[in-house]
Amino acid sequence: MITTTKLKALSVAIIGVCSLSAQLSMAGVSAEEAAKLGDSLTPLGAEMAASADGLIPAWTGGYTPKDAAEAEQDIPDLFGDDKPLYSITAANLAEYADKLTEGTKRMFELYPDTYRIDVYPTVRTAKAPDWVYENTATNATRATIEEINGAPVVKGAFAGIPFPIPENGAEVMWNHLMFWRGFAADMIFRHYLITADGQSVMTTDGESVMQMPFYDRDSSVEEFDKDGDRWLFRLKNIGPPIRAGEQIMGRNNVDPEKSQSHVYLTGQRRVRKLPNACCDTPTPATAGVMSFDELTVFSGRLDRFDWKLIGKQEMLIPYNNNAIQHLDSPEAAFDKHHLNPDHVRWEMHRVWVVEANLKEGERHQLPRSRYYIDEDTWSATLADRWDAQGELAKTLWALNAVIPKAPGTIPMTSGFYDLTSKSWFVQNFYVGDDHTYRLVDRHGAAEFNPAIMAGRGVR
Repeated sequence: MITTTKLKALSVAIIGVCSLSAQLSMAGVSAEEAAKLGDSLTPLGAEMAASADGLIPAWTGGYTPKDAAEAEQDIPDLFGDDKPLYSITAANLAEYADKLTEGTKRMFELYPDTYRIDVYPTVRTAKAPDWVYENTATNATRATIEEINGAPVVKGAFAGIPFPIPENGAEVMWNHLMFWRGFAADMIFRHYLITADGQSVMTTDGESVMQMPFYDRDSSVEEFDKDGDRWLFRLKNIGPPIRAGEQIMGRNNVDPEKSQSHVYLTGQRRVRKLPNACCDTPTPATAGVMSFDELTVFSGRLDRFDWKLIGKQEMLIPYNNNAIQHLDSPEAAFDKHHLNPDHVRWEMHRVWVVEANLKEGERHQLPRSRYYIDEDTWSATLADRWDAQGELAKTLWALNAVIPKAPGTIPMTSGFYDLTSKSWFVQNFYVGDDHTYRLVDRHGAAEFNPAIMAGRGVR
């Protein structure tokens, strides 16, 4: 945990650095604004204080493991003894409507007899290493957004939240795309499609590797600005049998024109570059059920939409959902039309609200969206999407969990409810293996080279 003394020293250092940088560039916020980090704001930019009603407590440094054994677990089972403060049902929905998203309220309308929200005491578990805090403070005065080929591209940010004191919607969304989730990880998970009549179909039984060059401490802001690859991943399907051996690999760049995705299909025994790995194109990683820009609520490019910052609100959102990853099987979490309310923890938190509207001349199946980004972690927890007729079509969600090894509170399982077809989808369920989400020191460069895919794609 970063100490008060360190925070005060950091604030003084920020002012000194800002005074020099202000002479060279107008990037970032002022020295006075940046000095709020570690004072009235957390080191990542959230409000330090409790809410006026006390339902959101003050941030006091994030979650600290109870003992060494808990600190070594990949996803420890936490908060199991907590009891809900209250439950929201269709009968008392009106009392809490102003704290819920439009998509959440629609779920009560569609499934009044089964949908429920259990609200637990808010625990502000978000945390990051001290070096992430320090880089975030530096980014506050240095990072900026440049328009490149019509896309808002982040520059001058490295190894921390790019815009901890955001001034517009694009900056908030860049914070989400670059939030701290550890540098590298191995993952074993499953994806499920649940049909309108409640039948669950496993679409992916996968093993994956992930790495974020943006958080590579052996690199530098100059190197990152030159290269720009911010997130690397490779997924291999080990099931279901019809998809075993398939792979997808992605290199997401801050400049969307430089992002690349490749697939390996066992029937073709060839590695192919995907021509349009973005936006509303269905992604092979989910058997085409989700689009590229719906992964973990939002994983898209920013150039197709105008991003309007609505502001910050106190909302009920899914939070600290470690327990759901310790069920006997993923299916134990499924009701017919939604996740089993018994296993989903909701809390009151402050969120940044950003609305995306399709730019004139661009195309997308869902031209309007609203995203809810947790102020403590900068990860999107909920989103609603409207179709071309203005009808609410989808509501997306992510369940984060406390990962002391990172340290951090990181999205694990995510998905969506299709409000039109009544089907729904669950991505990244980490259940049934001892090492389902394992942080590692580093992956070799070969792990993210398309040439490796053919040799590892044999059924």
